[in-house]
Amino acid sequence: MNHSSERLWTTSFITLTLCNLLLFIGLQMTLSTLPAYAEGTLHASAVQVSLVTSLFAFSAIASRLFSARAMEKGGRNLLIFLGLAIALCAVAGYYFAGSIFTLLLFRMLFGIGFGMASTAFPTMASDVIPIRRMGEGMGYFGLSTSLAMSAGPLIGLSLLQGPGFDSLLLGTAVVLALILPMGFRLVKSLPGGHKEPPAAPAAPGSGPYRRLLLPCLLNFLLSISYGGLLGFLALYGQEKHLQHIAYFFLFNAVAIVVIRPLSGRIYDRFGAAALLIPGSLFIIAGLLLLSFASTTAGLFPAALCYGFGFGSMQPALQTWMIQSVEPRQRGLANGMFLNSLDLGVAIGSMLLGAVAMFTSYAVMYRYSVLAPVLLLAVYLIVLVTRQNSKRKAALQG
Repeated sequence: MNHSSERLWTTSFITLTLCNLLLFIGLQMTLSTLPAYAEGTLHASAVQVSLVTSLFAFSAIASRLFSARAMEKGGRNLLIFLGLAIALCAVAGYYFAGSIFTLLLFRMLFGIGFGMASTAFPTMASDVIPIRRMGEGMGYFGLSTSLAMSAGPLIGLSLLQGPGFDSLLLGTAVVLALILPMGFRLVKSLPGGHKEPPAAPAAPGSGPYRRLLLPCLLNFLLSISYGGLLGFLALYGQEKHLQHIAYFFLFNAVAIVVIRPLSGRIYDRFGAAALLIPGSLFIIAGLLLLSFASTTAGLFPAALCYGFGFGSMQPALQTWMIQSVEPRQRGLANGMFLNSLDLGVAIGSMLLGAVAMFTSYAVMYRYSVLAPVLLLAVYLIVLVTRQNSKRKAALQG
């Protein structure tokens, strides 16, 4: 065996992971705070607040449809730097947004830039990870995404509630700008432009699309409840008079840091089922505990349960998708993974926002439990069906 080819922690992998961490921190700093800013400062309605999250997500999805094709043609450098430039321009635009309509336009622009850069980094990471350690490698790489999903809202809410909106925008711009020098060093260190072999485009419903359908559906259902956390947790804190609602993201991050390194190894050894089934149960428990939390201390077990579930399931789904396609189609797999995540966040934000408008944010979080319950039911049905098919085939053989 060539042990050098099995090395995971290369300079390229570490740099890619750091770039992805900063990119998602920049996203999450605004994703969790702009809804509260839109309602409090721009006097947006509940529907308009949900659009702050959902329009960004739809823009990112549309952007990745272009980005996946560009990756196959070797356009990774363009995606990284053009995407970052567009995202930085959008962050600057938030400062001048004096109406909800203008804010929504800049959110869509940010989605376009983020969609470009967020497609490039995980695809490049999957190409530098040894194939035998793909689950472990994507687990560590995905830790940057999940950690940012917890640390970013914590930083963003702290800046918004402390120094104010201008400091939030400046901090977001600095985080995104830090990626640029690392990106320049990265594209020089990877060999030969990193182009994918040319391939004829596959029609939807055939080939990789069919293999990616199930994990995409499960990732979509997983992300619905997360859309409710991003869009409405700050408002839920106001409803329940919780002074330190941002602590939810802090303890969520702690759980993710603990579970992520283990989840990759569990996936490599036992497969997706060992993570998706218990992970769904943790998500359900976390949402129910959150909906009944009346004190800051009540947020801690809710955050830990949700973090254990989300932190174990998300890398399992991403690795599953990457391993379901040929190497040249990893850009497609990563694009569909991120698109199903963003689509879940967008749909979840809109649906749960409608529920909150007629009930309360506490009741909304109880209804959000239906998404992980459906995820678990779909996966178990497919798992049992496939096992029965294998048994029949073995008996007939």
